[in-house]
Amino acid sequence: MAEIENAVEIPEQPKKSGKAGLFIVVAVVLVVALGAGGWWFFLRPSSAKGAEKEKPAHEGKEVKGTIKLENFVVNLADTESNAFLRLGLEIGLEKPVPKGEGKEEGGAPTAQLRDGVLAVLTSYRAADLLTPEGKKKLKEELVKTLKEKAPKLGVVDVYFTEFLVQR
Repeated sequence: MAEIENAVEIPEQPKKSGKAGLFIVVAVVLVVALGAGGWWFFLRPSSAKGAEKEKPAHEGKEVKGTIKLENFVVNLADTESNAFLRLGLEIGLEKPVPKGEGKEEGGAPTAQLRDGVLAVLTSYRAADLLTPEGKKKLKEELVKTLKEKAPKLGVVDVYFTEFLVQR
């Protein structure tokens, strides 16, 4: 066998540094982050957009005290079937809770408050209360009625602490 006289030497490949791989990883992370940020800014859920624009029911009046009423369990106005509502309620006041003698709940006229709430609740149907618009309308009507029943309290808002409709 003949020896190969003109052997070509192949030069050794230089070792690549990890800079190119690191650049690709950083570029991918940057594109994903920008995409997520753009999605959040332009296409965020409507609840986040609505929270910025929606004003509270008390229209800027600060709530300085609350009165907690015992839970209500009432028959609703449904005629085709029996429907019930169990409601926990706190009333937001523009003044601190009044102090008085001979009255329940720190001087608040709870009998008048409960009577007003019961009158409003029993006028609703179950289907009306199951929608967000129905709950909002109920809150507005409760505030209006409570302002009429006890004008000295300074009712500003109502808060549902429990809300259960059973059909």
